[in-house]
Amino acid sequence: MTHCFAETLTVEEPFGLECGGVLPSLTIAYHTYGKLNADRSNAVWVCHALTANSEVADWWPHTVEKGRFLDPEKYFIVCANIVGSHYGTTGPLSINPATGEPYYDTFPQMTVRDMVRAHMLLARHLGITSVEMLIGSSLGGFQCMEWAVMQPDFPRHLVLIATTPVSRPWAAAFNESQRMCLEADATYGEPRPDAGAAGLAAARSIALLSYRGGRAYDLTQADTDEVRPEGYPLARRVHSYQRHQGDKLCNRFNAYSYHRLTRAVDAHDIGWGRGGLEAALSTIKAATMVIAIRGDILFPPSDHRELVEYIPGCEYHEIESDFGHDGFLIEYETLDRLITGFLANH
Repeated sequence: MTHCFAETLTVEEPFGLECGGVLPSLTIAYHTYGKLNADRSNAVWVCHALTANSEVADWWPHTVEKGRFLDPEKYFIVCANIVGSHYGTTGPLSINPATGEPYYDTFPQMTVRDMVRAHMLLARHLGITSVEMLIGSSLGGFQCMEWAVMQPDFPRHLVLIATTPVSRPWAAAFNESQRMCLEADATYGEPRPDAGAAGLAAARSIALLSYRGGRAYDLTQADTDEVRPEGYPLARRVHSYQRHQGDKLCNRFNAYSYHRLTRAVDAHDIGWGRGGLEAALSTIKAATMVIAIRGDILFPPSDHRELVEYIPGCEYHEIESDFGHDGFLIEYETLDRLITGFLANH
């Protein structure tokens, strides 16, 4: 049995945000697996994606296991919930000390760089000055590349999966459409935790299209003689799937966090204020592997081009998956083979 520890760190000092807002204090929720060795050289830091939490084994199956690339018997694995999220770190449902009430829609906008600066506070608290591997997918990859630029000596190995150095118009368009769903919900803006729930469900249904793509839907949601809903052909299996997935997110997340996080995703640009993509990425010192997924329509292989071109000595792989962007969650056997080999060879 892998021992997982859920903990929090509260920093009782103002935390300034890149867009100008200030959080009077900051609570960071995080999980750890395994033990930190005597010379603190065996740490691995995982950065999670949009609506995930800090409990890696909960959302990344068969990775936090003996012999895998997140082996808790070998590594001390850390994952922190990002600023603005729903799972314990300061976010829209946290209490605003100035009012004594939750922030809700008054929560200030944060960026990926703010998320990383919060991670840095936690790393300092844990006494971790460098990690054996810094790894993340999607928004998690945004955080990892930012960290590798902001503190080039922090990661010895850097693994970026299904990610991009800048949010391109195609991905940002998906997010804006989702925010339009939130804002079209008449309850969005009301001071309650379930405000905008109908809009959030609709937003999630749009997001799933970008995460999976047509091939995955046609493989998993086809109406067959064995699985055909009552009322077919007006009722389709995929209709209930979309609604079910929307309801699932509403039961575990909130519209205000979703709105802030998707805006942070859209603002991502590793070259912003640093002289462009090449100037920023060329400062990365870590041995780096980039993995793209064929069939990913959100961050297709072409989005990884600058990472491969500008990060010195970068190793690049493309993997096959019928599940598009979500392949980073599903193709764990392929990822394990690539990442364990990469660590062994460097």
